[in-house]
Amino acid sequence: MKSEKSLLTQDLILEAENRLIESMKSSNVDQLDQLLHDDLVFITPDGQTLTKSMDLEAHRSGSMVIDKFVPSIESIKLFGDTAAVALLVNASGEMLGQPISGTFRYLRVWKQFDDSLKVIGGCCAIVA
Repeated sequence: MKSEKSLLTQDLILEAENRLIESMKSSNVDQLDQLLHDDLVFITPDGQTLTKSMDLEAHRSGSMVIDKFVPSIESIKLFGDTAAVALLVNASGEMLGQPISGTFRYLRVWKQFDDSLKVIGGCCAIVA
């Protein structure tokens, strides 16, 4: 008999968000590889589309450096095996040799795959 997949809870999403944030801050490529879906689509504040491999390479090469990343989760909406998370983030660091600093609003979409959660999409905008 096939066991039923468990539905997501806000606690599971918060746990996954915390793992993702810590992995981003420390550029833990192995952990990021586990948390990001292979077909990830992420839109940057300047409108570029990033893939999982581009994101991992930015961390691996050191072209993405996060000095400060202080998130505040605004909302978590659950849709069966999928969740949308809105965050407000005070961040600073460097991306592709360019300094970044300010307040950003993130939207991340998580999906449950068997026993793991993965980010399948997201975007980031600068908050004026």
